[in-house]
Amino acid sequence: MPEETQGTQGTQGTPGNPGAPPESNGASTAEDMATIKAELDEERKARAAIEKALADKDKRIAELQASVSVVQQAGDTAMADLTQLKDAHAKAVAKYLDAIKLANSNLPADVIAGATIDEIDASVAKAKAIAESVKKVLEAQAKEARVPAGAPTRGEISLEGLSPREKIAAGIQQKGGQ
Repeated sequence: MPEETQGTQGTQGTPGNPGAPPESNGASTAEDMATIKAELDEERKARAAIEKALADKDKRIAELQASVSVVQQAGDTAMADLTQLKDAHAKAVAKYLDAIKLANSNLPADVIAGATIDEIDASVAKAKAIAESVKKVLEAQAKEARVPAGAPTRGEISLEGLSPREKIAAGIQQKGGQ
C-alpha cells in the first residue's frame, strides 16, 4: 500500500488546483507560492547574470586570442627584421675591417681584428702604438750604428812606429812616386 500512497500524493490537491500539493500544517498556499515565485525570479536573474558574464568572458577570450595572434605575428616579423639587421651589421663590420686594413697597410694585418667597430678601432690603436714603439727602438739603434756617408777624409799618414825604410817609402808614395 505504500506504493499507492506515493503515486496518489502528487495527484491530490486543492479544489481550485488539482495538481498542487495539499495544504499542510495550516500554511497558506498563496504565501508559499509567492515565496517560491520570488526565489525562482532571483534564480532566473542570477542565471541571466551568469549567462551574461559567461558571454562577456567568451567575448573577452576571443578578443585576447585575436590580440595574441597579432602579437605573435608582430613578434615573428620583429625576429625576421632582427635577423636581417644582424646579417647587415656583420657584413658592415667585415667591410669596415677590410677598409681599415687597407687604410693602415703599414700595420700588420694580423694585429687588426675585432667583431665590432669599437673592437676594430681599439685593435688599430693598439697596433699603431706597437708600431710607434718599434719605430722608436729601430731609430735609436740606427743612430748608434750610424756611419758617415762616403769615404773618410784623408789625413797625413802617421809615421809613428815606422822604421826608417817604411818612412822613406811612405814619403815617396805621398809625392806620387813609386
